[in-house]
Amino acid sequence: MSTQTQTERREPRFAHSVGLVAGREISTKLRSKAFVISTLVLMAGVLVSVVLSSLFGGQEGPTKVAVVGAASEVVAAAPTLEGVPADDLDAAEQLLRDGDVDAVVAPSETVAAAGIETTAPAEASELADLTVIGLDQQPQGVMGALAAYPSAAVLDPAPVDAGLAYLVAFGFGIVFFFAALTFGSTIAQAVVEEKQTRIVEILLSTVSARALLTGKVLGNAALALGQVVAIAVIAILGLAVTGQQILLGGLGISVAWFIVFFAFGFLLLSALFAATAATVSRVEDVGSVTMPVMMLVMIPYFLIIFFNDNPTVLAVMSYVPFSAPVGMPMRIFLEQAAWWEPLLSLAILIGTTAVALLIGDRIYRNSLLRMGARVPFMEALRGR
Repeated sequence: MSTQTQTERREPRFAHSVGLVAGREISTKLRSKAFVISTLVLMAGVLVSVVLSSLFGGQEGPTKVAVVGAASEVVAAAPTLEGVPADDLDAAEQLLRDGDVDAVVAPSETVAAAGIETTAPAEASELADLTVIGLDQQPQGVMGALAAYPSAAVLDPAPVDAGLAYLVAFGFGIVFFFAALTFGSTIAQAVVEEKQTRIVEILLSTVSARALLTGKVLGNAALALGQVVAIAVIAILGLAVTGQQILLGGLGISVAWFIVFFAFGFLLLSALFAATAATVSRVEDVGSVTMPVMMLVMIPYFLIIFFNDNPTVLAVMSYVPFSAPVGMPMRIFLEQAAWWEPLLSLAILIGTTAVALLIGDRIYRNSLLRMGARVPFMEALRGR
C-alpha cells in the first residue's frame, strides 16, 4: 500500500513540475520582444511572398489559346482569353508546343478522334463537349476563365513544375532550419546560463533534473510547433485569398505531414541541444559543443536546396531521422512516395527520438551539476 501511495504521489508531482517548467519557458519567450517581433516579421514575410507570387505569376494581358472549330465562340466570350484560330487540332497542338499559345480549346469529339486521353469534367455543364489541352500540366487558369467545367487533357504530363518544386523545397527547408536552430540554440543557451549562474541548483531543489529537461523540451517544442502552424495557416489563407487554388491543393497534404514530422524532429534535436549544452559551464563554450547538432540541422537544409530534383537523394533523406521532416513531405508533394512510406519513416523517426530523449536525459542529469571543464560525453553517459 505504501509503495502504491508513493507512486501515486510521485507521478502527478512530476507532471506538475514539467508543466511549471514548460509554462515558464513559454511565458518567458512570449514576453520577449525579440521573439514576438521576429515571429511577426517571419509571418509577414510568408504572407508577402504568397501575395507577390500571385501578382507576378499572373498574366498582364489576355491568355492566348488556340481554338479549333466551334470552340472559338466560347473563347471569345471569355474576357481574359484571346483566341488564336487553328485550322485543325494538329495545327493547334503545334502552336502549343512552339509556345505561341498557353493552351488549346477544341471540341471533345475532335480530341477523342485524335486519341488524346482526357479527364472528365468535374460536373455537367454546357461546356462539357469542349476539351482544354495543356502542354505538360492541366491549364487550370484557362479552365477557370471559361467559368465552366470542360474536359482536360495534357500532351506531355509533368509531375510538378521545376520552379514550384524548388520553392516548396526551399520553404520546407528554411522553416525547419530556422525553427530548429532558433529554438535549439535558445534551449542550449538557457541550460548553460542556468548552470553558470547556479540557478540550476535552486531549480533542482524544487524539481528533478528529468522534469527540468522535459519541461524545457516540451515548452520550446510547443512554441516552435505553434510558430510552424501559424506560418502554415498564413500561407494557406494567403493562397486561398489570392486564388492560387492549384498550389493550395497540391500543398495541403504535404504541409500536414510536415507539421507531424517537424514535431518529432524538433523533440529529437532539442534533447540533443540540451544534453550537449549541459556538458559545459560557460556560455562561451556553447557554440563549440553544440556544433555537431547544428550540423544535423544545416545538412538537410542544404541537401533539400541543392538536390530537390534528385529522387535518390530525397529518398535517402526521407528515411534518415534528422532529414526526414524535410525529405518525406517533399516526396509527398512530388508524389514520389507510396502510401506506406510516410508511416514507415515516421515510425523510424519516433523510435530515434525516443532513444535520443533517453540518452539526452542521462547526459543532462549526469552533467548538470558538474562545473569547470567540459564533461566528456562518455563520462556523462556512464555517470562518473
